Amino acid sequence: MENDNDIEKKIVIGAAAAGIELKEVIKELLDEKKVDYEDIGLHSEDKDVYYPSVAKRVAEKIIDSNYSKKGILICGTGIGMAITANKFPGIYAAQVYDTYASERASLSNDANVITLGSRIIGPVLAKKIVEEWLPLEFKDGRSTPKLKEIYEIEKNNLKNID
Repeated sequence: MENDNDIEKKIVIGAAAAGIELKEVIKELLDEKKVDYEDIGLHSEDKDVYYPSVAKRVAEKIIDSNYSKKGILICGTGIGMAITANKFPGIYAAQVYDTYASERASLSNDANVITLGSRIIGPVLAKKIVEEWLPLEFKDGRSTPKLKEIYEIEKNNLKNID
């Protein structure tokens, strides 16, 4: 892992009602690591706002930043957030559940969003997962041809529908 002072990523973080508590734990970690972040909510258990709305806001913030920001999404399982976020062009969300998955999400799959399940992992593991993911950057290598194939599939299938 790189020196904490080398982490200059900007993070957009969001959580569904089930993930608010874990989001606060992750924000404390980001504060400790001096990582710049924007919390787009939820801030209270609003039963009328569902995880797709939160994932949409995070994805749009990343797109609006010209993909310079990365995202962390938290819901009960992380699954719904990943499915929703992956509907946006250029967003590559991976549900992560341990540090190895976190590492591979970045190094093998160039994921710019990770999703966490507050009902699947506890706060200590969640912090370790985020710590593992934060400093990592994808580098061309064995995974590059696989990612190029993903990008081509995305280009052919994620078209604007009016």
